[in-house]
Amino acid sequence: MTLPTVFIPHGAGPCFFMDWTRGPADTWDATAAWLKRLVADLPERPKAILVISGHWEEPVFTVGSAPKPAMLFDYHGFPEHTYRLRFDAPGSPALARRVRDLLDAAGLPTAEDAERGYDHGVFVPLLLSTPQADIPVIQLSLRADLDPQAHLAAGRALAPLRDEGVLIVGSGMSWHNMRGFSPAFTTKSQAFDAWLGDAMADPVGREAAIRHWDRGPYAREAHPREEHLAPLFVAAGAAQGEPGRVAFRDMAMDVAISGYAFGG
Repeated sequence: MTLPTVFIPHGAGPCFFMDWTRGPADTWDATAAWLKRLVADLPERPKAILVISGHWEEPVFTVGSAPKPAMLFDYHGFPEHTYRLRFDAPGSPALARRVRDLLDAAGLPTAEDAERGYDHGVFVPLLLSTPQADIPVIQLSLRADLDPQAHLAAGRALAPLRDEGVLIVGSGMSWHNMRGFSPAFTTKSQAFDAWLGDAMADPVGREAAIRHWDRGPYAREAHPREEHLAPLFVAAGAAQGEPGRVAFRDMAMDVAISGYAFGG
């Protein structure tokens, strides 16, 4: 069984685990409901999960190799109880080594970090998708230059993991402009979201669209800096030539947000 790859919107901080007061109380309900089904709806349960989060950047692709990753509460200004969330999924040093070997074989320099814990791009969505925290999870950083070609290449290198029971998850946001969550951006977000959905659905032209993603409508308003989009490049690269689809779409904080699935 070849698992699909996915790109998920991970919301705003610990938004799924608090009373949301920065807009309608149900702002994140649809996203939470989709994330809760993410693993359950797969054709088979993953043996492990590899997450590429928009909240970790390093000079070279870096793999978290801690056997028991700690919690990294890399958000600020949220209710006190959200700093006591626990996600105790084990890491996997063996899978971390496998990831490095695949990337190294593709000519992509790597490093590993045996100390870094799960950031909120990992534990917030996976607390919904795997609430029992019983599937090993490792994290892969972005490369700090955010070069689309390099992240596509990383995805292609990691594609064999899909046949080894590993679910590859890009965790970010399809729209991520911290000053652009308001009705003034609704139409622009919908235009970018429609373009992105069409681009991801085209297995022939997808990689060219990703390499030139900033030519999409309102692209730099959607992503003044593309660290929350780059996880999508890896997820798409790991399903080169395979169909992509919009797996989730909603309006949240007045803008369109989407999740994607490839192959499988």
